[in-house]
Amino acid sequence: MRIINKTKNTVLAEDTIIADTFFTRIKGLLCKKEFKKGQALIIKPCNSIHTFFMHFPIDVLFVDKHNQVIKVISSLRPTRLTPIYFNSAFVVELPTGTAQSTLTSKADTISIEGTQKL
Repeated sequence: MRIINKTKNTVLAEDTIIADTFFTRIKGLLCKKEFKKGQALIIKPCNSIHTFFMHFPIDVLFVDKHNQVIKVISSLRPTRLTPIYFNSAFVVELPTGTAQSTLTSKADTISIEGTQKL
């Protein structure tokens, strides 16, 4: 499954998994040792995340119901908690540096192509 930044015409991820059940949303990226370039995790629904028990920093996109980015957090380190973004419908977690390398920013529109569940 691919995630594309339609505004910037860039590919954010080629290998994406959706976590949309209670258990898969809680698990997220916990226990993963690495997060490779081109991978992503979508947590849906979601308006806040934590990085407790994670082993690496991540980029985080909070996205509204219209697939518009409402907040970008770059290089969120382990053992952190984000604020609550009440307008967020889902979160895209990406390897650190992805947001910067693709110039992804607030108000960009993303597109998700294909389906794959965790």
